[in-house]
Amino acid sequence: MDGGSAAESSSSGGLWNCPRVKYSNDTRELLQLMMRESRLTSFQQRQLNNQLKRDLEKEKRRLQNIFATGQEEPQLSVPQTQPPKRAEETHTDRFQEVLDEIEERRQFLEEMTALGRGRDYNHIINFEISQKIKELELIDMKRSEELKTLMK
Repeated sequence: MDGGSAAESSSSGGLWNCPRVKYSNDTRELLQLMMRESRLTSFQQRQLNNQLKRDLEKEKRRLQNIFATGQEEPQLSVPQTQPPKRAEETHTDRFQEVLDEIEERRQFLEEMTALGRGRDYNHIINFEISQKIKELELIDMKRSEELKTLMK
């Protein structure tokens, strides 16, 4: 064991600087198919799609650089920090997310009804929608309390 190999292994990865996974086109297509078949929320689908697009864009840039210069450019990892969100923004986002989830469930039920399977899913989806409405009511109550305290 020489000292150089230990330095090389620690600089290539590490706990916070893990190498990104590169997905093949077949894997991307499989994930897309699985997302369509599963009932992921639109937020979850966007997260997966964004990650796949970013990986694809990085790979394109890397290949363009190899063709242009004949060598790979060194990858510099710059930590991207985001400012912490205010509590008000997260409540608004969650409220909108719940509304989107309700709409997704209604659309799913309409699709199943159009396919003649609405009876199978009607009870389940309506129960889920009622749970989401209760969650919206809780969020609304919290907002009202916050507004009352701000008004005093």
